[in-house]
Amino acid sequence: MLDSESLNNVLEDKMISSQDAAEIFQKAKSNPSELFLTAQKLRSRFKGNTVTFSKKAFFNIINMCRDTCTYCTYKAEPGEEKLSMMSKEQIKQMLKLSKKYRCVEALFVTGERPEQKYQEARDWLKENGFKSTAEYLAFASELALDEGLFPHTNAGNLTFEEMRELKKTNVSMGLMLENSSERLTEKGMPHYLAASKRPEQRLEALENAGKLKIPMTTGILIGIGETPEEVIESLFAIKDLHEKYGNIQEVILQNFQPKPDTLMKDFPSAAENYFKIIVALSRVIMPEMNIQIPPNLSPKSYQSFLSVGINDWGGISPLTPDYVNPEFSWPEIKKIDENSKKAGFDLKCRFPIYPEFFSFISKELREKMALIEDKEGMVREEYWR
Repeated sequence: MLDSESLNNVLEDKMISSQDAAEIFQKAKSNPSELFLTAQKLRSRFKGNTVTFSKKAFFNIINMCRDTCTYCTYKAEPGEEKLSMMSKEQIKQMLKLSKKYRCVEALFVTGERPEQKYQEARDWLKENGFKSTAEYLAFASELALDEGLFPHTNAGNLTFEEMRELKKTNVSMGLMLENSSERLTEKGMPHYLAASKRPEQRLEALENAGKLKIPMTTGILIGIGETPEEVIESLFAIKDLHEKYGNIQEVILQNFQPKPDTLMKDFPSAAENYFKIIVALSRVIMPEMNIQIPPNLSPKSYQSFLSVGINDWGGISPLTPDYVNPEFSWPEIKKIDENSKKAGFDLKCRFPIYPEFFSFISKELREKMALIEDKEGMVREEYWR
């Protein structure tokens, strides 16, 4: 038995409250070993010794954005060298290249509704024959399916109707909650000039995805000035959504890393011990959830997170950079495989949708997946290796 009653309750499949989670966090600050052990046991119980990833290509469709976050280096202004506005032809060429590299996921990423702020974005859409970024994404998703890749779109706060349209072609979608704290939207805080990051807007978009039964990836950003209580509140907000709709397929825990060309360039990165405590706490709060950390953001120690409850590495590309964190290249899949094995785990390639959510998508999408799918609902090993 563990010293902590709350941790024992979790192991006995009993619910814990946010207050329980806060107490667990406080105890773990001085000695996290019991929390880490509990997270290991829960991951082992619900996920076994498998760790998964998605072999992806990152399509930086358009990186103009109506929001401004003080830690973001993804956003580009018109005329900047890093500006991306992919044409239909560029998307088609990248899809063909992605297929050659045997990528499975086409990750489509855009800034938040750039056409609302920039004439350049409106002109770009018009040149390609579309009225909105969401319309263009639906078209690009159809192209991806035709090429044998599976779309996963992350384009900010899409409307109910936009998500309903994208559900036809996307096996899953993504929207980071980042944090449910209103305080982080106040003047001087990272989300002050980012209207779409206001918690009520993010939670409404995630709720709409739940109503539409879209398998959804969400998560929190750790180390941007939040309090532990705000992290716990954010995790419980995600948990509540999943209990209501059953469609949250994974939770990303992303550690903040300062970017040189941002207002938060001198802000320290998330301390690793704090990050690990939050990762383990996430497993305790949501025992059966798929929980991932991006390995490129913890390049020297990512494999050690297997001992605190994660079961997924997220999307990894053999072809394209991480445009959101361009200074952190993805580790080679072969190296991740080696490090996972050393830690006692089998690496498997999944689709952008986890097997337990296959019933959420159409028969047509399932038929396309079946061409490269194994008996466990993963990608056949001979395809991705």
